[in-house]
Amino acid sequence: MGSNIAIIGTGYVGLTTGACLAHLGHNVVCADVVPEKVEALSRGEVPILEAGLDELVIEGIESGRLSFVLGATNAVADVDFIYLCLPTPQGADGAADLSFIQDAAADIGPHLKAGAVVINKSTVPVGSANEVAKKLERADVHVVSNPEFLREGTAVSDFLHPDRVVIGSDDRVAAQRVADLYAGLEAPTLITDPASAETIKYASNAFLATKISFVNAMAAVCEAVGADVNDVVAGMGFDKRIGSAFLVPGPGWGGSCFPKDSHALVRIAENAGYQFGLLRGVIAVNEEQFGRVAKKITQAVGGSVEGKCIAVWGLTFKARTDDLRDSPAINIIHRLRELGAQVKAYDPAVLDGSDSRLAGIEVVTDPYDAVAGADVLAVLTEWDEFKTFDLEQVAGKIGNKAVVDARNLLDREALKALGFSYDGIGRS
Repeated sequence: MGSNIAIIGTGYVGLTTGACLAHLGHNVVCADVVPEKVEALSRGEVPILEAGLDELVIEGIESGRLSFVLGATNAVADVDFIYLCLPTPQGADGAADLSFIQDAAADIGPHLKAGAVVINKSTVPVGSANEVAKKLERADVHVVSNPEFLREGTAVSDFLHPDRVVIGSDDRVAAQRVADLYAGLEAPTLITDPASAETIKYASNAFLATKISFVNAMAAVCEAVGADVNDVVAGMGFDKRIGSAFLVPGPGWGGSCFPKDSHALVRIAENAGYQFGLLRGVIAVNEEQFGRVAKKITQAVGGSVEGKCIAVWGLTFKARTDDLRDSPAINIIHRLRELGAQVKAYDPAVLDGSDSRLAGIEVVTDPYDAVAGADVLAVLTEWDEFKTFDLEQVAGKIGNKAVVDARNLLDREALKALGFSYDGIGRS
């Protein structure tokens, strides 16, 4: 028989966690503070693009195991486990802002039953379990760290088929109770102390960001010496000590996690007396990559983008999501616009330019409309469907046959045969 669980927060982590736990047989109630969102979710309307999530939410509602309520205090009465899935945005000093979690803990503390377990699912700095415990003001309630390792676009699959489940607690019994919630999943479980569990999440994201920055730096080397980065990383990836995952050159990393978590880990280390020079370098290389791609686009139109029309394919920070947060594509576009460029952009997950991040960008719903009369086409997000577009039709519509492929996605030889100049990442 499943446990009774409350989820506080219905962002992509909270909603995925709630829907997947209901799928595993638990009784889950999800709370949010936005009435319209609660009403929509109660009807099975999922506000984010996440493969398989719509189906799981509907399945949970129809089975009676998943429900949605307004306000955290209305979700926590008589439940055994409470997941805190709230945002921890980057503060002005780079540190994670815990105010949402702290406020939620203070609100729910008086309403919890004795023996309940509060679970930090959000990415939080070392020591946050203790901070939550202080806000709860409940000696008879346990606080456990259980970091998420969900990738946007594959979050449902990542939850149901995890590489590992990490649980941090000073109380072994409470930790095991949380571990039992995932009994239906085939994955190794690591039970450790809260500080180690909290650090694992940051260390994992920082290492992945490091791999991406490394391969982008190597791409610059490949361009300088005449090597092909695709062949270089293929040769590296055969080494079992290295592996091929995340050795993919591109315009830089972004999204809701890597930038925030990398800066937060630098600040965590700094506060503890360690200057994390390596990670600072990783962040600097990423900023440099945005500039390198913008420079490629500028060079493709003759050295100045002022008054030029730039066609862009891809706005989201990665494919298979509609998330625009800290998107490398948008960063690069705004660099070009500051230099006087006009930008027409197409993205299959972005239907209009209503998002404030897209201010000044003409968003179109047809990829060929984006290239019509443009001085260059820049591919900035790795949507697979871009590879299927008719390059001859692009050639017939574009004003100047130039492509900057920041994802090495398009057929380079086919473009050159059509008379295009082509500039990729590490493989011009």
